[in-house]
Amino acid sequence: MTTKIIVASKNPTKINATKLGFEKIFLATTIDCEGVSVPSNVSDQPMSNEETLQGATNRATHAKKDFPKANYWIGIEGGIEKVGEEMMAFAWIVILSKDKMGKSRTGTFFLPSPVVELINQGKELGEADDIVFGHSNSKQKNGAVGILTNNIIDRTQFYIEAMVLALIPFLNKKIYC
Repeated sequence: MTTKIIVASKNPTKINATKLGFEKIFLATTIDCEGVSVPSNVSDQPMSNEETLQGATNRATHAKKDFPKANYWIGIEGGIEKVGEEMMAFAWIVILSKDKMGKSRTGTFFLPSPVVELINQGKELGEADDIVFGHSNSKQKNGAVGILTNNIIDRTQFYIEAMVLALIPFLNKKIYC
């Protein structure tokens, strides 16, 4: 049996994390993930928990509407939010099926002040990371979490746990209406 999944992103990290997360849950199923471009209808760099969740929800909803021949549609949106003078980073994952929704947020970590300063000047997190750490296109690779943890937790791993948690309603269909 093959499960068709549309990931509302062309980012290989998000596609891979989706595939690996689904494979942990659906052991006897072949997982076919396809990345597509759809709008988030939020800022390029979401700046709050609410805006980030809305972006993930919008991506999954647009993917479902635009690519209806799938079993699941996934929206993954990375965001940041100020907490006092500090700034935390996280992502939301929204999973839609034909009749159900699952969602979860990743863990949270705080960004170093040189990255925060660049974000406050209007840079996106990935661009700020590339400038501060001398990387190229880090948001399509290990991301801020990978850079800051020396890849103990890379961006793919960061998303997998939240992907599994977002699948809880699909594993427990009788108690999640």
